[in-house]
Amino acid sequence: MMEIYSDFRDLGVIDYKEAWDLQEQLFDEIVSLKLHNRENPDNKEKIVNHLLFCEHPHVFTLGRSGQESNLLIPESLLKQIDAKFYKINRGGDITYHGPGQIVGYPILDLESLGLGIKDYIHLLEEAIITTLAEYGVSASRLDGATGVWLDSDKAGKARKICAIGVRASRFVSMHGFALNINTDLSYFRHINPCGFIDKGVTSLQQELGAKQDMEAIKILLHQKLAEAFKLT
Repeated sequence: MMEIYSDFRDLGVIDYKEAWDLQEQLFDEIVSLKLHNRENPDNKEKIVNHLLFCEHPHVFTLGRSGQESNLLIPESLLKQIDAKFYKINRGGDITYHGPGQIVGYPILDLESLGLGIKDYIHLLEEAIITTLAEYGVSASRLDGATGVWLDSDKAGKARKICAIGVRASRFVSMHGFALNINTDLSYFRHINPCGFIDKGVTSLQQELGAKQDMEAIKILLHQKLAEAFKLT
């Protein structure tokens, strides 16, 4: 069995399109190597998995299956709130990215890791749930929805703290998750988050009542993700 390598990068604050282009580049590299290794079984090259962390300036993104009507303001007003809007190639509906939010993009060869897409999403959610538990926040999944939620079993109180939207092709993943830490939640008023009209959003800052140390959470979250996916 071929050894699996991984690379972690914190990109800091980066424009959404720039990060998307980087994802596409890394995705194409992995797919090309997989094809090469399949055609050259005696001369295989190592495949490097990637985990990218970043923050984005204000941006709304709409997945392939999303409804544009879930953006509740006309595109002409986006400039007034200093935000951009992109239609992208991940699954899911509309979401928001912005400062104070940890966005994670795992570009992984799921085939080498022995994972199907459902298992992959489950492990993403689990890493975030265990990270939040370290801060005394009890999070869980919500039936029929991806992401990580608080009070998912309480009618009218369910609120999302982490959105997940991924794409997988040739068993290689891209896009990922957005974990609200010190996020300005007012931007979610401009959308129906993930297409829901009856559920709220929250952040770690809102739940704990104080601004949180982003760098400390990144270190912990990186550790939890590495453990979940057995990355070295």
